[in-house]
Amino acid sequence: MLRSTLDFLRKRNLLLECNREVDHIYEMGAVLSYFNNRQPILFNKIKNNPFSSIGGLYGDREIIYSLLGLTHENRIERFMDALVNPKPYKVVNTGPIKENIIKRNIDLPKLLPINKFQEKDSSSFITAGVMVVKDPTTGKFFTSIRRLQVNGGNILSALIASPKLTNDFLELEKQGKALEVAIVFGYDAPFLMASQYSSATYGVDKFEIDSSLRGRPLELVACETVDLLVPANAEIVLEGRIVPGKRELEGPFGELMGYYGSQAPHPIIEVSCVLHRNNPIYQTAFPCREEHVSNGLVREVELYYHLKNQVDVVDVNVTEGGGYRFNAFVSIRKRREGDGKTAILAALGLNKDLKHVVIVDDDVDIFDLQDIEWAITTRSQASMDYVMVEGALGSSLEPSHDLRGVTDKVGIDATKPLNDQNGKFSRAIIPGYDRIEISKYFPNILMK
Repeated sequence: MLRSTLDFLRKRNLLLECNREVDHIYEMGAVLSYFNNRQPILFNKIKNNPFSSIGGLYGDREIIYSLLGLTHENRIERFMDALVNPKPYKVVNTGPIKENIIKRNIDLPKLLPINKFQEKDSSSFITAGVMVVKDPTTGKFFTSIRRLQVNGGNILSALIASPKLTNDFLELEKQGKALEVAIVFGYDAPFLMASQYSSATYGVDKFEIDSSLRGRPLELVACETVDLLVPANAEIVLEGRIVPGKRELEGPFGELMGYYGSQAPHPIIEVSCVLHRNNPIYQTAFPCREEHVSNGLVREVELYYHLKNQVDVVDVNVTEGGGYRFNAFVSIRKRREGDGKTAILAALGLNKDLKHVVIVDDDVDIFDLQDIEWAITTRSQASMDYVMVEGALGSSLEPSHDLRGVTDKVGIDATKPLNDQNGKFSRAIIPGYDRIEISKYFPNILMK
């Protein structure tokens, strides 16, 4: 899993290794942020901790594509195929994750280099751990990234924002039962991507999606103290239970759009066992950046197929600046007048989180902000091409939503009219530009 990923990155000079001692309190986060959390960095020497730590691992979509053997062009088809054609996983007797088993005197702050990232964060937070649960009714395994506040000893506060996970826990709590969980560190790209598919929407076993994405069965082992399965080749696993009838204050925490989330009581996890490999690598992620890239990729799949039933959609970009959930750019092949507005209405109706959407023609690069701005400037008029929906359901992770508890949504139709008989909207082109090899003219130039 993680170790093969690091080998892959090393061979392609995509991994930075830091051999200087760094503090996991603030300093490591500052280094990751310097690279905008897009650069995989292995910190080999952590202050007051024998473990190493990896961060920035999945903060760049191109790296995720490479690790999965995808291209940008086939990503949507491949991600959808994993959903509709899940594959069986494999349970094995043991694996490297069981090289060390700790069941007594668990002290998480001493054991793991858990980061504190931002000034007003209430504590250190686990930010890259993938939580494994089992559906109480179907027995299917669901996975998701959850933020976990370190409360000391073996206690974590869990923000279980998922509606399904919350409902499952509350139903068990009514019966006085705990929800068993496992938290996985040191996973690879298929495991990450599988965790981002919605359990509530699709109800598919996430381990089976993983097996489909990786092209072979995911190998799993049984936990020691809970009835769950975890990857046999993971680096670290925390086993525990979200206990009924207990809440502790969680937050503030530097949230999705760079603002602090509020403090509130949340359920707690009592960790009953820690599994780890020899010389384990702890996995972290600067909050609300790296882990959201993968979520944005899945949202692009969902939006693409939703729009496909309405218009001739070419590609979708759920943007970084919008936290990979609030803003989207969509390119279409316009067949009819009204296609742009149809796409707007369909997109804004798909997901409560989506706040802004821009629809452009297929000659516009939706991954180039300059091209998007050009299209908006030259192909739209606010009175005719802007669509506003006032007072819609939005996301509490977007701070302006909290002013009134609702969100205004805006769509921009930046497509050119079909009756452009004089070619007024045709882009000026340079014949042969796409075939120019600039190194022939300037042999020593370095091109990005």
